[in-house]
Amino acid sequence: MTGNSDGSAFGAATLAMLEAVYGRGVRRAVVLMRHSAREYAPDRHDLLNPLTEEGRRWARQLGEALPKHLTVRAYASPPHRCMETAELVLAGHESGGGNVTRHRPLEALGVFYALDQMKMWQGMRSAGMIPYLGSWFAGEVPRDALMPAAVASRLLLRVLTEKLRSPVAEHQLDVCVSHDMTLYLMRSMLLGVPLTEADVAYLDGLVLFEEAGALKLRGLSGVEMTVAEGDD
Repeated sequence: MTGNSDGSAFGAATLAMLEAVYGRGVRRAVVLMRHSAREYAPDRHDLLNPLTEEGRRWARQLGEALPKHLTVRAYASPPHRCMETAELVLAGHESGGGNVTRHRPLEALGVFYALDQMKMWQGMRSAGMIPYLGSWFAGEVPRDALMPAAVASRLLLRVLTEKLRSPVAEHQLDVCVSHDMTLYLMRSMLLGVPLTEADVAYLDGLVLFEEAGALKLRGLSGVEMTVAEGDD
């Protein structure tokens, strides 16, 4: 696998993180992951831009590298690039002898937090993505554009936790494919990672798992926190 400008492979950091988690004796985990490399055609709605051929190859290679003792189940944001990423990860895992179930769309992995998508996109184009996300996390965007970031992160955490606790195999991985905006949201709101610390690259992820009765979330930089479920 190749991909990042620094020479590291897209998905390599996510694979290393999963290896570290399962190496501790964890049997089941959920990875929330950005889709693979995609096109940026200016004449298309952003959510309609598909994967590139390299993106398809990287997604499949990630699946091929997953530990083969795991049964892999997948969910994805409804846009095709996310669904195809999930499909290709499963195909790669299965081609190497791993067990898979199926993949299906999951609305909670999309931009469910956008209350007015046009207003959100306009604000993001005007300010730039990272500054706009910072304003959102600080509660400084129009209230009719996006739901509060703390609410959105807790709602998605609840969905991921339910998947974690509804296994179909003793050793399992749920692959949940979403968007960079969602990864920034969860990383910042639940792990406290600054927006400017590192970009969310293709196939970057966060891993949710339970250990010693505690629900834990781990990020690529090695930061790990016990997350309280609470009420939404």
